[in-house]
Amino acid sequence: MIRVLICDDQDVVREGLRVILGTTRDIQVAGVPSNGAEAVELVEKFQPDLVLMDLNMPGMNGIQATRVIRTKFPSVKVLALTTYDADEWVFDAVRAGASGYLLKDTPRANLIKAIEGTVAGQTFVDPSVAGKLFTQVADHTIVHDTTVAATLNPRELEVLRLLANGQSNSEIAAQLFLSEGTVRNYVSGIFTKLDVTDRTQAAIIALRHGLVD
Repeated sequence: MIRVLICDDQDVVREGLRVILGTTRDIQVAGVPSNGAEAVELVEKFQPDLVLMDLNMPGMNGIQATRVIRTKFPSVKVLALTTYDADEWVFDAVRAGASGYLLKDTPRANLIKAIEGTVAGQTFVDPSVAGKLFTQVADHTIVHDTTVAATLNPRELEVLRLLANGQSNSEIAAQLFLSEGTVRNYVSGIFTKLDVTDRTQAAIIALRHGLVD
């Protein structure tokens, strides 16, 4: 059973998502906080697997709450909830530790897939949000230094470049003639060396340091 918190300052969004997830046998809604501070409190109280986190909220916003949750409770995943009007927050959410991004009107099947995949260690970025995210990364000056490159061995750099280009573990394995398990080990090692928790954060570091063609 996957335990989820739904954090949004709009009642209709919280209740709509609660109804949708309530029809799913393997997902349980543990709470519906209406702001970031309440989300932090309920994470501590209920220890959920994942928080669906609105970003633009009064008081403690979703980015601040995500940073606190990921620092204090690193095993708890955060999926950012965004809209076309608020997606300028997405890049900051990545840096705060969010593992993925959903539009608030994401279809039920994609919502459930994103929750299950994120808890399993994958990253979900809605295609409508991905373009904005990587545009924001590109708008930041690329830092061509050797620090990150020197941290990783040549094979890890190959894996990181392919990961940053959006390839899955199976696709990387096929291209580099490795087993999928070996690629998973490389990805885990990359996360450790770069001090990140997911593929999106690793991809952003690669982009920011000019490691992606």
